[in-house]
Amino acid sequence: MSNQNKPPENKDPDNMKFDFNKNKFALFFLLSLIVMFVLLFMVSENGSEVEIPYSVFLSYLEQGEIDAVKILDNNEIRGTLSGSTSSEYTVFKTIIPYYDDNLMIQLREKGVKITGGAKALSVGQIVLELLPWLLFVGFFWFMLRQFQGGGNKAFSFGKSRAKKYHPEQESITFADVAGQDEAKYELTEVVEFLKTPTKFTNIGAKIPKGVLLVGMPGTGKTLMAKAVAGEAGVPFFHMSGSDFVEMFVGVGASRVRDLFDQGRKNAPCILFIDELDAVGRTRGAGYGGGNDEREQTLNQMLVEMDGFDTKTGVIIIAATNRPDVLDPALLRPGRFDRQVVVDLPDVREREAILNIHAKKIPLDKNTNINRIAKATPGMSGADLANLINEAALFAARADSKTVGIEHLEEARDKLLMGIARKSKIISLEDKTATAYHEAGHALLHYHVKNTDPLHKVTIIPRGRALGMAISLPDKESYSKNKSWLLDRIKITMGGYVAEEIIYGETTTGTQNDIQQATNIARRMVTEWGMSDSLNFISFGQEEEPIFIGKEIARHKDYSEETAMRIDEEISKILDSSLEETRKILTTNLDQLKLIALELVDKETLDDHDIKILIGMEHEPSVGDKTE
Repeated sequence: MSNQNKPPENKDPDNMKFDFNKNKFALFFLLSLIVMFVLLFMVSENGSEVEIPYSVFLSYLEQGEIDAVKILDNNEIRGTLSGSTSSEYTVFKTIIPYYDDNLMIQLREKGVKITGGAKALSVGQIVLELLPWLLFVGFFWFMLRQFQGGGNKAFSFGKSRAKKYHPEQESITFADVAGQDEAKYELTEVVEFLKTPTKFTNIGAKIPKGVLLVGMPGTGKTLMAKAVAGEAGVPFFHMSGSDFVEMFVGVGASRVRDLFDQGRKNAPCILFIDELDAVGRTRGAGYGGGNDEREQTLNQMLVEMDGFDTKTGVIIIAATNRPDVLDPALLRPGRFDRQVVVDLPDVREREAILNIHAKKIPLDKNTNINRIAKATPGMSGADLANLINEAALFAARADSKTVGIEHLEEARDKLLMGIARKSKIISLEDKTATAYHEAGHALLHYHVKNTDPLHKVTIIPRGRALGMAISLPDKESYSKNKSWLLDRIKITMGGYVAEEIIYGETTTGTQNDIQQATNIARRMVTEWGMSDSLNFISFGQEEEPIFIGKEIARHKDYSEETAMRIDEEISKILDSSLEETRKILTTNLDQLKLIALELVDKETLDDHDIKILIGMEHEPSVGDKTE
């Protein structure tokens, strides 16, 4: 798309200049202050009038050096000296400190010209009188504009902060969204309604007023909403759920009203509310029974959606990754009555997403994108976009003109395991101990039946780990059986058992392994019904205090006797797996030592390297397979 390569308007150099229209008051105020100070300086510097004591005035009067005086009503005398005087000044002023009966007589005797009048303020005095008020007014106006947040109306707190995108600005369509065929199919009806509403109204059908996009973070919910607007060619208003709520009561409800008013004025259009759970959580959680600002905002949203006319051509799309915490009134028919799941991509969709992002970089001709797609299970669209960007950064650091498969794999390893800390100095003893630990994990992949193939084992420190063994599935799997979970526990125990066999004791590096194994065993017993004696029953139902969070509280709905049985079943699974793991590694101790010594030498081994090392027949690994 040609429009996608245009630079944003707000980054145009011309637009980076000072905006005189928006700041003309500030400019005028500044210039006025400068002019006033200049005038005050000119008056104070160039004025020839000198204030003299009254005694000096009387001395000039006795000597006949005063030509004319003007007596003001505030006991002030302004006058001029005659040309015969030797003084450096000719214009003066003085204050009469007391009532002088002889003053008029002396002035007449000396032939002085006498006039009178009211006190007249000079330009400098006027400036000094007005300057504090001008500063106060200017400061007040400036603070008022700051509170407006750059708006044209005073106190625009209640105005919606929605960003409007026009179809010509955002040329995103369904072609830019890889995969998600089911979600596109659901949203196609929305696009058709926005294009040809009469097609539905003539037959008596009503299009859903609200569409809720549900999915994990990074799966492309916002991108999908923009694609709907791009396909329909209508304006798109984007606003986050947290933008509604403010510290001032009633502001959120006012912003909701303003957002829906904008939608009616720009119909047909799409109103997109991101992170709906920020404002749409279940009501009735206010301690003390009060109605807080968030609930008031939600109430206004419910009213606006329920009162929407389906003929206006305004569709509300919202996105959330926590649909379980939303208020039931939001999800009833007539509001967000259609939920569209935007799921994590499978291997085919990951390949399509990688191809879309790879168009933006110079990719090496021999790079196999399908290989990377298979090696990135569980990654979202955002993760894959980040992977391509990280690969480009690795290629740039290596002064490479193109991005090759080695850069993509390094980027994938960084995202999966963390950045490699190759500069970390590790003693040979610690390096050897880490090698045996990781070799224990790696070897079990070849001696248990139900597991994902080993991808890579390394003793190069990454993140907070001194080493790790990574396995990647060779096919998409959406559920795991009991055999797979038991074998996974054994693999997790491999490092612990290897240290125990070689050194007769274990290290603190087994902490994470023990946590993983215990967590799997506990969930097998309490959640998945995989216990031999407890069988089909779930223990410890999670409950959600609305203000605390779902992960905090777990309700204990079983007796102490049952708790003991649960602990016994967990220990039984762990003890049995530990015994089998010891048996496998003890039987294959030579292979364990071979892998460990090779790791000390090469630091990183992949599936193919280990199979050759332990004498197994070569089988295509995940990275070797192509389609």
